[in-house]
Amino acid sequence: MLTAEGCRQRRLRFCKALNPKPDSDFLVLGDLIHLAYLANFWVDPISLGAGFPGYLVLRGDGRAKLLHDNRLPKSVEQAHVDETRVVTWYDGQSPGKGPRQLAVLEDVNPSRNGFHVHDRPGEKWAANIVSTLARLRRQKDPDEIALLRRCMQATEAGHAWARENVKPGMTELDVYGGIHAACVRAAGMPVIVYGDFAVSPGASRRGGGPTDRVLQPGDMMILDYSVVIQGYRSDFTNTLVVGKDPNPDQQRLYDACMAAMTAGEKELRAEVPCKTVYDAVMAAFVQAGLGEYFPHHAGHGLGLTHPEAPFLVRHADEILLTGDVITLEPGLYVEGIGGIRIEHNYLITPKGYERLSNHVIALK
Repeated sequence: MLTAEGCRQRRLRFCKALNPKPDSDFLVLGDLIHLAYLANFWVDPISLGAGFPGYLVLRGDGRAKLLHDNRLPKSVEQAHVDETRVVTWYDGQSPGKGPRQLAVLEDVNPSRNGFHVHDRPGEKWAANIVSTLARLRRQKDPDEIALLRRCMQATEAGHAWARENVKPGMTELDVYGGIHAACVRAAGMPVIVYGDFAVSPGASRRGGGPTDRVLQPGDMMILDYSVVIQGYRSDFTNTLVVGKDPNPDQQRLYDACMAAMTAGEKELRAEVPCKTVYDAVMAAFVQAGLGEYFPHHAGHGLGLTHPEAPFLVRHADEILLTGDVITLEPGLYVEGIGGIRIEHNYLITPKGYERLSNHVIALK
């Protein structure tokens, strides 16, 4: 989990960075991304509290008070705050006190129409708060990186299962079920697993959620998925040729993607323009005569959301920063041959990068 000191330091940085300052002695934040980042508040998604909020009352000196209803799961008890107030919404004996979404705010401030939740869209300070926190979130702290490593280790277990078990006759849903189970076992807790679990014949289907489509010998199956733990997430990819050795055309696509990833990696370090990384990936595909089959970004930032800044795209205007966690994901989609995408995750350092994902990238 995130540490108490990490959360405290992030709150202090936020209070210092927010400019102009709101005309209030405190802020009330309700976005679950902000609460996870600043207080390690996360609601177990496999619970009846999934989707329901808490509220963080944040003072200018970084002190924080957490407000939430009594039906949220025990995961919220891991929040790092100076004070907690739990409001009884439903006790199992009497009807719930009005709509659950309003119970906390109405209880703590009944004389007015609830607190202003300052990061709620439409509020006066919302855009300033959201943009400031998004900028701070780019440069990951050590406790965030440790949590991301947990996500990635679970994801690696899913990829290892797929390489051992995917075969003709399975459905895409069968593959998803096996990967999900492997990720849960590796994480040692219920986790969300989402992404692409799709046979790709080429540009007509570059990914997508799993269906009841039956895998055929020679299919190219893209496995590009994330494991979410406490709001943080991985995102890395392998593509398998199902039940056969890859043919020469499939091997050519794989070799080109590996060359493109290597070219992109050579540009990964702090202060490098994101466009430089994209251009390196695209140049490798152009050199292989396959540039027209690479239609998407070369990678993106990763953390509490997906994707997030920075974006490694054709028209990029950002630079890489020390502490960025990013992906590289070259892909090619040629109708009649198939689609392939490969991907790793990286921590950007002043002189280069540390690769955080360690799954095997191979067609079989």
